[in-house]
Amino acid sequence: MQLITGIQQVGIGIPDVHTAKNWYRDHFGMTTKVFGDEAEAKLMTKYTGGIVHSRHAVLSLNMSGGGGMEIWQYTSKVPVKPHAAPQFGDLGIYAVKMKSHNVTHAHKKFYKEAGPLYNYIGGGQHFWLNDPWGNRFEIVAGHDWFNEKKILTTGGVYGVVIGVSDIDKALKLYASVMGVNQIISDQSGVFKDIPDAEVSGENYRRVVIRKQARAVGAFSKLLGGIEIELVQALDRKPNKIFEGRHWGDAGFIHLCFDVLNMKELRRKCEEHGFPFTVDSGDTFDMGESGGHFTYCEDPDGTLIEMVETHKVPVLKKLGWYINLKKRGTEKTLPDWMVRMLSLSKV
Repeated sequence: MQLITGIQQVGIGIPDVHTAKNWYRDHFGMTTKVFGDEAEAKLMTKYTGGIVHSRHAVLSLNMSGGGGMEIWQYTSKVPVKPHAAPQFGDLGIYAVKMKSHNVTHAHKKFYKEAGPLYNYIGGGQHFWLNDPWGNRFEIVAGHDWFNEKKILTTGGVYGVVIGVSDIDKALKLYASVMGVNQIISDQSGVFKDIPDAEVSGENYRRVVIRKQARAVGAFSKLLGGIEIELVQALDRKPNKIFEGRHWGDAGFIHLCFDVLNMKELRRKCEEHGFPFTVDSGDTFDMGESGGHFTYCEDPDGTLIEMVETHKVPVLKKLGWYINLKKRGTEKTLPDWMVRMLSLSKV
């Protein structure tokens, strides 16, 4: 049974959601707005210091294919920045992978923000760049597309780079439970393509894993495949990126998978030692969309969100919403229906 269809989104803590959504629209083609919601995060007090905080969240997509971005801003406090800029191998989500049909072309477009073009251990070439808030992105080659006619410089989110203390332990979650289990590369040593000069001469183990796209699940064709790079520092004790800070503070706050069967996923997570730490219990209303969401932690405490989508807007102006609980979560939506999402613009 397939439990995960793709990466639904990556949560990004931002000081100004309006400025950020436009920057990601202009640079990464995140032009489609799935929802915008302002509310209290009552279910997340485990990760917000026991205090119910208010937030403004916007989920946007690139309709050429890939996962989305949940651009997230506290409205009840000022988001706390990392004590120091995250370094390669630090524990947590270090970078978000954006897929591109032509990495060399993308590098030319982003030349002002981009670092050098490197050979990539996962194949082809890649490069790194930062957004205006210091969040790091990696541009890699994409392997599947929903709408090839409208491919811009990049597609949507393809995956993440996650720092872990023990790759073999982390694989029990990402590969055994989540099914991202195709090992593309497993290398150890000193690497030239690390963007942080301070740690570029150190030894690392880097494992790139993938999950190929399958046409199972309402939005599986749009979300596409998954690529995760696990990084383990071998010469130093890495810092924890969110040490002393809360979910929703500045940076990459979670990785969110699109789920088909939350009940079975719960069983599998518990069986492998990754119990749910947050559970909405049923359909959680996000204003224009809704679903059953849960969280678990990887062995180093990195937050993994899982969402079984129940309601999604297709044509909001006419009040057209799809109820996936009635339709069945495993059925793929027709392409024309998925394209209707693009009528709601950022």
